[in-house]
Amino acid sequence: MSSIPATPKRDRWAHLRFSIIGPLLAAPPEPGSLYESLRALSVKTWRHPVSGVDIRFATATMERWYYKARNAGDPVDKLRDRRRGDRGQFHSLQPQVVAALRAQYEAHPGWSVQLHVDNLRCVLSDIMLPSYPTIRRYLRAQGMHRQARPIRATAGALAARDRLEQLEVRSYEVEHVNALWHLDFHHGSRKVLNASGDWIKPLLFGVIDDRSRLVGHLQWYVDESAASLVHGLCQAFMKRGLPRALMTDNGAAMLAEETTSGLAALGVLHQTTLPYSPYQNAKQESFWGRVEGRLMAMLEGEATLTLDALNLATQAWVEQEYHRSVHAELKATPLQRYLEGPNVARECPSAAGLCAAFRVEVVRRQRRSDGTFSLAGMRFEIPARYRHLIDVHARYARWDLSRVDLVDPGDGTVLCAVRPLDKAANADGVRRRLTAAKAPVSAPLEPEGMAPLLRELLADYAATGLPPAYLPKDDKESE
Repeated sequence: MSSIPATPKRDRWAHLRFSIIGPLLAAPPEPGSLYESLRALSVKTWRHPVSGVDIRFATATMERWYYKARNAGDPVDKLRDRRRGDRGQFHSLQPQVVAALRAQYEAHPGWSVQLHVDNLRCVLSDIMLPSYPTIRRYLRAQGMHRQARPIRATAGALAARDRLEQLEVRSYEVEHVNALWHLDFHHGSRKVLNASGDWIKPLLFGVIDDRSRLVGHLQWYVDESAASLVHGLCQAFMKRGLPRALMTDNGAAMLAEETTSGLAALGVLHQTTLPYSPYQNAKQESFWGRVEGRLMAMLEGEATLTLDALNLATQAWVEQEYHRSVHAELKATPLQRYLEGPNVARECPSAAGLCAAFRVEVVRRQRRSDGTFSLAGMRFEIPARYRHLIDVHARYARWDLSRVDLVDPGDGTVLCAVRPLDKAANADGVRRRLTAAKAPVSAPLEPEGMAPLLRELLADYAATGLPPAYLPKDDKESE
């Protein structure tokens, strides 16, 4: 399938200009009223045909378009941009200006055009420099574009950079405590010693309330997995209650099916930041600076830091210092701000209910020979009372196969727990007698004669009056 070619830039501008003055060409205004009609159009907002931003046009500009297209046979063609006669030529750039500009660009490719122009004025103060548009056109013609690139120059990072340049960034704060939480992982700056004698760099899981900046839970883990996220998040829920919304980035643990389905089951709105846009979770990023500047700084003298010791120190610091220190922006402590409310938290379910929520539901085909199904490379036994099911729905967390439940596909009700196949236990030869699922069927009778459908087909074929569509072969031996 061929793609539709994009409209050329010259045509987009011509179409926009024609859409603006087209009504005036179709219904020319009365003599003396053209200026008022153009003035009314000048206060309207139009969409830029290239960038898409809102723009306006002056009355004189639209008047020039009107007179240019009024008597033209093809008004759209008259409204197209015309090629400059000196395009691609830079007669006003002297050789020393070109040499200085090239040397300056090679040394500072991330400078803007205006910064290049300002520095050229200082370097070549005794020469009359060309205008800013001329230098800008020269840089573009030579491919000397600004090379301010993000650290990770991927397509998503470049798109995020462009979006940040086109949209304003505003600070925000919700009006209720527990209306919005921020969740993130922070790569620690120090290594810790694990029980195996290996040095590992842990990650700090943290949940912080948007309005009060109170920390829901803070804990160090050895990885950034969905299991670690759910483990820390459930503790935050048990401490503070269920929030209304949770904001995370687009990490694999945050977008894992266990995480998203668990938040949906608990009625917590999951909001994700735009890709490569950490500034949207700036409260969490600011808190990490506090962790490194205060907590980790006080642990510099601890030579053999373990994960348990780090977690113990973290809990003491966040509860005894951070929650009780005046926040520079809030002019109050996070604990005081949290208690003042208003609070929209909901009651947290039991620990078992939380564990049951953060699971994924899958569909598996039951093997009729032994009543089992395969899950994560293991086989699980289904109770005999559900042997009539063709497909079974199982709910489990991929990091915990000790709790797998069979659920009703209609309403999600847990039917029973299933366990992995124990071949050693089944080797004792003891088997339960199955209850008949339906009334027993009598022994089948011997078939008699031709089936009714085939008799009907033969009658229809004979009714056509055609001879049989085959040649009989004489099977007798030739004499």
